[in-house]
Amino acid sequence: MNGHNPDILTCLANLSADEVFTPPKLAAAMLDLLPEDLFRRPDTTFLDPVCKSGVFLREIARRLNEGLKDQMPDTQARIDHILTRQVFGLAITELTGHIARRSVYCSKKADGKFSIATAFTRADGNIRLPRTSHTWDKSGRCAECGATKTELNRDEGREAYAYPLIHGVDPTKEFSVKFDVIVGNPPYQMNDGGFGRSASPIYHEFVQQAMKLQPRYLTMVIPARWFAGGKGLDAFRETMLKDRRLRSITDYLTASDLFPGIGLKGGVCYFLWDRDNPGPCRVSTHFKDWPVSSAIREIQETGVGIFVRFNEGLAILRKVAAAERPDANTLELPDGSRFDRLISSLRPFGLRTYFKGKTTKASGDVVVYQNGGKGYTPRGSIEVGTELIDCWKIYVGRAAPGTGNKDTYPHRVISTPFVGEPGSICSETYLCIGPFSSKAEAESALSYLYCRFTRFLILLHKPAQDTTRKVYTFVPLQKWSKEWTDKDLYKKYSLSAEEISFIEKIVRPMDDSTSGDEGSIEDDE
Repeated sequence: MNGHNPDILTCLANLSADEVFTPPKLAAAMLDLLPEDLFRRPDTTFLDPVCKSGVFLREIARRLNEGLKDQMPDTQARIDHILTRQVFGLAITELTGHIARRSVYCSKKADGKFSIATAFTRADGNIRLPRTSHTWDKSGRCAECGATKTELNRDEGREAYAYPLIHGVDPTKEFSVKFDVIVGNPPYQMNDGGFGRSASPIYHEFVQQAMKLQPRYLTMVIPARWFAGGKGLDAFRETMLKDRRLRSITDYLTASDLFPGIGLKGGVCYFLWDRDNPGPCRVSTHFKDWPVSSAIREIQETGVGIFVRFNEGLAILRKVAAAERPDANTLELPDGSRFDRLISSLRPFGLRTYFKGKTTKASGDVVVYQNGGKGYTPRGSIEVGTELIDCWKIYVGRAAPGTGNKDTYPHRVISTPFVGEPGSICSETYLCIGPFSSKAEAESALSYLYCRFTRFLILLHKPAQDTTRKVYTFVPLQKWSKEWTDKDLYKKYSLSAEEISFIEKIVRPMDDSTSGDEGSIEDDE
């Protein structure tokens, strides 16, 4: 034995990929964002409205216990004061309520004989699970969280996952307390009953509800896909980008760097919202053993509807925008010079991912590039995108490799594109880029997509695996009269050696096959 006494909260298995226990190290880092003075005041109040393991409340209580020693020298009186008047939580399930009370009170009963608190008169103390229920609308979904009635309309003996904070519980009334600090790690999504048991994000509902309580400070750890995408997150993203009270964003490109063993596409972030001190935001980006990139900046740039993830990417985007639109102070490219105008919508020819063409070609058939290869189908059966059938074009997978559950860098950003000949179409597995007037033009555009520079611009607008039309927003059009190389593009947009090095650190060559297989279509975008 080496005398090491492990923290039990580092050993808990997660309930699911969506309800993830917070490692103690992460809880401490999030609380480090707060002013230290808060932990030296006997009247500061803290709330974790999404308690699972109780790790936040335990760490808060520990810091208060240290900070109040001089003011309250009696240990038991100090502990009773902290636990009954300063530290509060709403559990998300009955099980997590028991775990959190055990972590904070050292007993699953706050008023029990083993509890370190002696002043409670109720068993759940200040870590409670008020009884709540889903509100089903006519479509069979919960009006608050979007859960489906078929999934979660359960009897009282089973957990309903009607999380209190977003199902009508007002913590200020439950505890008769106005909270100075709200901190937590909310559930990330709810199964929405869609194709392939897809799921809808709900973490933004907790953030928004917490803001409505108007604490002085709010810090939560949430998936980072809100930066640029995610189903149902557009309004949330717009609100966050306009809120200058968002003073710190700590971004992890790979979720497993914060939550070991957890695969969460798009990474995670935690933030600090400061009610009384609006201003620019400190943005820090972490990945493996790379140096941390940190900058103080506005989180929304003029003409951009997303949060630009890489600090280094902003300078590159500014150079691109200045070259394409020198008379304007914006990162937005002119409509006529954006590559996304060439990108088709999903299902460019109306065929779903699971479409399978015939194995042999008959007279009048067109070639179908589909999942798993190619097939054939009668030209007359195609009613969508007919104007593209006889043109040269490029096909590129809708899903990309190397951005699965465990994000990897550098990666290729998009799947391998290829030229599509006249007389060909594709299923939803691919997007169609074009039209081009000749094979030479299509091959010129293909060379452009092979460039790391181009794919880096795509990455800046790409939240996860899906590569829909919108992720090409930052990519400018070029003249399709030559073979494009990164050397050409670096020179055209006056990139520095440091900027070139960063791009080549993030994006690998297209012909590097170590980035993995082609991605599969997701249903949650």
